[in-house]
Amino acid sequence: QVQLMESGGGSVQAGGSLRLSCAASGDTGSLKYMGWFRQSLEKEREGVAAIFVRSGSTYYADSVKGRFIISQDNAKNTVYLQMNSLKPEDAAMYYCATSTAWPTNFGILNALGYKYWGQGTQVTVSS
Repeated sequence: QVQLMESGGGSVQAGGSLRLSCAASGDTGSLKYMGWFRQSLEKEREGVAAIFVRSGSTYYADSVKGRFIISQDNAKNTVYLQMNSLKPEDAAMYYCATSTAWPTNFGILNALGYKYWGQGTQVTVSS
């Protein structure tokens, strides 16, 4: 079992920055990859960024490339999402997710490939 706890959400003006954190606990030694997803009332859940725990390889949705950076501190079992140049359309509930199995059937930004989810942290961006 793995537990995830997000933090760092809040309100920011367009063009501003926020850093989200996701702390994992439990069976952290088995984690294969971690991702950030977001969902708003207007849109379906969207994979934003992901990172493979061992290699550190990162993946991003086109909508956030060049603006968001996913990183990890393995000693703290924590993944971060640095969000820069925020736009009103980035406003959403952001969720951290992870899996202890390899994503054999789904893309790394597909929510179906993740088993464990956090409760989410709200990000609001005002224009």
